[in-house]
Formats: sequence, structure tokens, C-alpha cells
Amino acid sequence: MSTPLVVGQIALSFHKAAAAVLCEMLTKTGQEVDVKEAPHEDMYAMQKAGDVDLVVSAWLPASHGTYIEPYADELLKLSVIYNPYCIWGISNRAPQHIRSVADLANPQVAALFRKRIQGIGPGAGISRFSRQMVRDYQLDRQGFHFENGTLDECTSAYLDAEAKGELAIVPLWHPQWLHGQSKLRELEDPLSLLGGRDDATLVLRKDAAHKLNAKGRALLDRMHLGNETVSQLDSEICCVGKTPRQAAVSWLGANPEQWSTWLAAS
Repeated sequence: MSTPLVVGQIALSFHKAAAAVLCEMLTKTGQEVDVKEAPHEDMYAMQKAGDVDLVVSAWLPASHGTYIEPYADELLKLSVIYNPYCIWGISNRAPQHIRSVADLANPQVAALFRKRIQGIGPGAGISRFSRQMVRDYQLDRQGFHFENGTLDECTSAYLDAEAKGELAIVPLWHPQWLHGQSKLRELEDPLSLLGGRDDATLVLRKDAAHKLNAKGRALLDRMHLGNETVSQLDSEICCVGKTPRQAAVSWLGANPEQWSTWLAAS
């Protein structure tokens, strides 16, 4: 029996989706896995302390880089499994001239929107970026304020505004299921505060690498899902009601030609 690899998943649905696929694949290599789940800040503290071997996955360099920087020399950065990026979105029903976050500082534009910008947990990159955006674009002068909350509170606040014919700002990211449900207009960010495109990277503690056999290591070096697949898995979890494992098993069953190449140890 192999030594369990402790896999850390951040407590958001799309992170759970990616981790579920990876864990299913690791079991195919004969690797035993234990899964731990926590918010962003706690997860990286757990990996730094050696309580988690592998995090699925670190958004680098912008969103999660600040968390792994203190112990980056203890990590192996392996496969990039998708390429996330953060946005501020509004409904495409909004007047067409509203194209930039800077436009929201105009009193006439600001008057069209709900002032509460409902976000997710405080440790997420999008939350840090959004707090700075409210300040640096001087949106607080127009009454806008960012609030942390759960993922469900974030998406529900936007959908509530849509249902009532109102306008709201949703601090979001790709990949995420809401893009498949709503016609979102991504606002331009002329101050470049949203961090740009990250690499969702599998980060493994160097002192845990010995737990993996050749196929397991090949998997961590070659696995790639892509934004579209992660969004699809996220939708099946949040909109269809599947568990992360059910969504992962279904996807793996439909895509053997893709994942079989991940196991080809050299």
C-alpha cells in the first residue's frame, strides 16, 4: 500500500472539481490519497506547516503568490492545469457605453447600480483586488462598497439583481459556472488591478515527492484540464447538483483519450 498523499483543495466549487479529477486519476496510479479542505489562507498555512502535500491549485503569480512566497523554495511547481483570470462583470443589459471600471466613478453611471459589491472570502485574490479597486478607482465616493461573503452569496446577489431588472457588479473569475448562465460584460480595468491571467499550478512539497510512483509523478507533470472543462465541472456541481466526485467520474468516463496521456510515465 502506498503512503497517502495529502491533497489540499481550497473550499470553492471549482477548486473541488479540479481536485476531484486529480484524486480520481491518482487512484488509477495506485496512489492512496487523503483530502483536506480549507479557505485560501488556511490551506497555504497547512501546506507550509507540512500538513498538506499537494495543493490543487495555486493561482500564480498574482492571486495566490503572496501565500506561497514564504516557503516557495520548499515546493515543486508542476503542471498548469488551467489559466484563470479575474474580472468585474455587469449585465449586458447595462447601457453599452459602460465599458470600464473607471466609468463607474461617474455619478450618472453609479446611480444605475446597486452599491453593494458582493464578493467571496477575504483570502481570495479577487477579494483583495476588489477592495483595492473600490479605493483606487474612487468608487467609494459614489457609495460603492465591497463585502466579503460566501460563493453562494456572491452569485445569488448578482442573480437577484438580474431577476429584479436591476444592475449589479459581480467580482468573478474564469473558470466559473455563472458565465454559462448569464450574459456578463467584462469591464475593462485600465489600472490593471485584477492581476491578469494566472497559471493554476499544482504545487507539491519537495519532501512529499517520494510518495509518488512514476505514473503519479507523470500525472502531476502532464495533467491539463483547461478553463472550459473546469467551468463545465463547476456547472455540474453548482447547477445540476452533482458531487465533485460524481462530476469528475462522469467527465473522466467521457474523455479517456485526454486523460490516458497523463499517465504515460517516461
